[in-house]
Formats: sequence, C-alpha cells, structure tokens
Amino acid sequence: MNISLYDLSVWVLPLVLAITFHEAAHAFVADRLGDNTAAQLGRVSFNPVRHIDPFGTLILPAMLLFAHSPFLFGYAKPVPVNFRKLNNPRLDMVWVALAGPATNILLALAAALAFHALPLVPASAAKWVADNLKNALIINAVLAVFNMMPIPPLDGGRVAVGLLPRPLALPLARLEPFGMLILIGLLILLPLAGSQFGLNLDVISAILRTLTGYVIQAVLFLTGNA
Repeated sequence: MNISLYDLSVWVLPLVLAITFHEAAHAFVADRLGDNTAAQLGRVSFNPVRHIDPFGTLILPAMLLFAHSPFLFGYAKPVPVNFRKLNNPRLDMVWVALAGPATNILLALAAALAFHALPLVPASAAKWVADNLKNALIINAVLAVFNMMPIPPLDGGRVAVGLLPRPLALPLARLEPFGMLILIGLLILLPLAGSQFGLNLDVISAILRTLTGYVIQAVLFLTGNA
C-alpha cells in the first residue's frame, strides 16, 4: 500500500477535527454539568494539540495502516471526568459520554450538507475538498459507532453503566481497566487467530462496518444526498 502526500492531506485533517471536537464535547458537557476537571486542564478547546495522543492518534493507526491491518484502531487522550462532582452522577455520566458520539454525528451531517456547496469551489480544488468531505463523513460515522460499543471506557460502556440496574452496572464498570485489552482482543487478535485455522472470527468488525454503513446512508438521506 503506497500512501501519498495527497492521501495524507485528505485523511489527516478530517481525522484530527473529528477527534478534537469529540473530546472537546466531552469536556464541555462535563463542565456544564458540574465537573470542571477537564476545563481546568484546558480540554474545553478546539486546539488539537490538547487532545491528540501521539502514539494512539498518530503512530498506532499509521503502523496498522502500513501493516495492511484489516482494522484501523486508535485513540485520543481521554478526557478526565470526576463523576462525583457531577450534579447527578449516574445520569450526567450518560450525557457526558453521549456528547462525543453525538458531536461526530453532527460533524457527519455538516460534511454531507457541505457536498451541496461543491459547485462553488474552484475546479482546481474541488476534488481535494470533495475527498476531505467524504472522508469526514466516513471518519465521524466510524467514530460514533465504534465509541458506542458497550465496553468501558468507550462512551457506549459508560452509557450502559449509567442506565443499567446497579447489579448489572457494577460488574460492567469493573471492566474499565481492561477495556482496551478486550477491544484489541476482539478486533485484532481474535480475527488473526481465526485466520490461522481458516475461520472468519472478524464478527465485531463486520457488525461495526454494517452499522457504520447504515449511519452513513441515514446521514446522506437526511441531507438530500441519497
């Protein structure tokens, strides 16, 4: 796989914007609901440097890309939230968690709406702008769906912990320290192990791809691009 400078220019910008807005949304909602921990650390910001994790956001996805991995995986600096400081800890945790994926859906809608303005773009830049918008739609849809997986510390896991009855929420919450290892196992190690025995165990990725496709179709339909 040959990665050109053009490829980087149409993927890096939408990826950085998607991650930055996602994390800033978490910090903003937490601050509004009573926890100023992230705000004091400067995380209510659209400055990408405050949110990007050099390894998780840049190096790891690049390594997987160059290794021809079937699934790209990465992460940003987690926004610190002191749930005890929230006005209504269990319910507010749900709103803080939902803020990130909801922001990605809004960015996907904005990118799809911007397709209608392409005739106004100079012909020399039209392809570059179109590719950025297309990739912004894809990246934000992927981030929204991926982050809603019900595994802590992903946003979906925290939503589940906030909404489930306490007997179910507590065991799920205890998985948080192992969440990233579970994800790597499900998304990368399990499919690789299955391939050694001629088995397709890439089930989670297939489900995520299907759901992402539905989200993209819905966004295109809502913005008049279907």
